[in-house]
Amino acid sequence: MSTLVASLKPVPLPSSQRLRSEPGLQAMTMLRVTYALAPILFGLDKFANVLTDDWTRYLSSQFNDILPGTAATGMHIVGVVEIVAGLVVLVAPRFGGLLVAAWLGGIILNLLLIGGYGDIALRDFGLMMGALTLSRLAFAYGRSASNLQ
Repeated sequence: MSTLVASLKPVPLPSSQRLRSEPGLQAMTMLRVTYALAPILFGLDKFANVLTDDWTRYLSSQFNDILPGTAATGMHIVGVVEIVAGLVVLVAPRFGGLLVAAWLGGIILNLLLIGGYGDIALRDFGLMMGALTLSRLAFAYGRSASNLQ
């Protein structure tokens, strides 16, 4: 089976017995939950504006130029992508971790293009490394459904 096909296969949640006894599996599950919930919540906030009253200030003019519509519409598109990415992590963390890492790479580039958000870009680099770690752990622990039971 190709690596791409393997990365798209759903990975079941581990049994509670295995989860209690294996620290690596615990780490993978914590990362999986985090990288599923965080993008979903950030994506929903692109519509609710609870965390900030103006998400568009975090959108570089270079990225805004390639997105359709206004900056607000662009951020709504970003929100939908983030929600989908979180759902992919939940179902297929091997691929979802890579997807979220790539998305965070784009966010880092966007923040560096704006300027003045180097601190947030550095934080997002750490998050990107965590997403890559999730993907590697999911490959190690999620080779087959019986591996998690």
